[in-house]
Amino acid sequence: MTTLTQHTGTPASGTGNSDAPTTTTTPAATPADQSENTTSENAASENSAATVDDATAAAVDTIADAAKAASRVLARADRATKDAALRAIGAALIANQDRILAANERDLADADANGVSTSLQDRLRLTTERIAGLAEALENLASLPDPVGSVVRGQTLPNGLRLRQVHVPLGVVGAIYEARPNVTVDIAGLALKAGNAVILRGGTAAQHSNAALVELIGEALNAQGLPDTAVQTIDEYGRAGANALMRARGKVDVLIPRGGRSLIQTVVRNAQVPVIETGEGNVHIFVDASASPEMVTPIVVNAKTQRPSTCNTVETLLVHPGFTGLESTLRALAEAGVRLHVDERVAAALPADLPTQPATEEDWATEYIDLDLAVATVDTLDEAIEHIEKYTTRHTEAILTNDLANAERFVAEVDAAAVLVNASTRFTDGGEFGLGAEVGISTQKMHARGPMGLTELTTTKWIVTGDGHVRP
Repeated sequence: MTTLTQHTGTPASGTGNSDAPTTTTTPAATPADQSENTTSENAASENSAATVDDATAAAVDTIADAAKAASRVLARADRATKDAALRAIGAALIANQDRILAANERDLADADANGVSTSLQDRLRLTTERIAGLAEALENLASLPDPVGSVVRGQTLPNGLRLRQVHVPLGVVGAIYEARPNVTVDIAGLALKAGNAVILRGGTAAQHSNAALVELIGEALNAQGLPDTAVQTIDEYGRAGANALMRARGKVDVLIPRGGRSLIQTVVRNAQVPVIETGEGNVHIFVDASASPEMVTPIVVNAKTQRPSTCNTVETLLVHPGFTGLESTLRALAEAGVRLHVDERVAAALPADLPTQPATEEDWATEYIDLDLAVATVDTLDEAIEHIEKYTTRHTEAILTNDLANAERFVAEVDAAAVLVNASTRFTDGGEFGLGAEVGISTQKMHARGPMGLTELTTTKWIVTGDGHVRP
């Protein structure tokens, strides 16, 4: 167990990592752009976002109007009704898994014919075990408290007016995401529990799987007396449908993109609907001089290799030259299959038998989403913070240290949705935080930040109760 110790010294100020570039650049196409699809076919190019044919625009407007009507029904549904619907959806998934798997096989066959990589096909694939996991997640979601109606604050004013600020549903949530059919169930379940209707645009590669899932969800909702229009898909309208959804201001209350950098940034740049930016994670771990190798090595290996395709995977390791376990930590990473992109000082400190490659300017800004790791030397805490500030996507950042003052300063100065001390970055997750499932990790500051669970899918309303009050 590591114990933080306080010291009275102040870290010397630095001017930044000598191996870091002098200007911040983001590669035009990094592995992050292909984190879930080989292209971001969900969203059109920046210049074409305004071009939607009239028929598609009308069709998406009709879907949005139906979702708005359904959202009013869900807004007055009690917890028992919503939980029964979630359990009914879970039961429908289990009872109809042959139907789901047949649709999924069509998607997998198309993916194979189109040369989609094995890793992307794995994200697309559904199995009996994965469907059981989706049903279990819905059961867990049903067991969580309902955020709707919970009181944020309240008071009785001197004039007798009674005020309450309470959580209420957002209304109609739009989601644009890539080819992962499990996300269809995750987002639908979270939206329903929080009292929202949802319009889904999943990747074309998962179109048959998503259609089967949404159809089953609708059947289960109808059986529980809820409108099937509470969960709808616009997959059949393709990229034009995604663009129409981005333009549906006044009909869609919020839009959540989930996927690689290209998709997220396209939605952020082009949407007229309010957007909650999620996902992109150029994650750093700073290893302080006081950190013990016995703690550092397993944390860093876990943060890089436990599931490298996720947005909370570490992408850059910043190491103080006083850390005594550099070679052992990097060797453990290499033995786990990690390709090390190192600066000159790190390379000089390693033996020749440890395979590395020179880090380039592009490496510091790259979200690999793969078994690659950039490694840089920083002489002070100041340099670490400056490097992070230059390249962070404000998702998750971590420090490994035995120095209380350095830990406290890092937590106070690093601007990210989650800042961890002496723990793997893989813990930035709604389930790990005890929030249940999540629709994504918000990296912005307005409305929601960090894992977006049930409460983050609500807003608030002021309820004012009087007794014939008039304002003097």
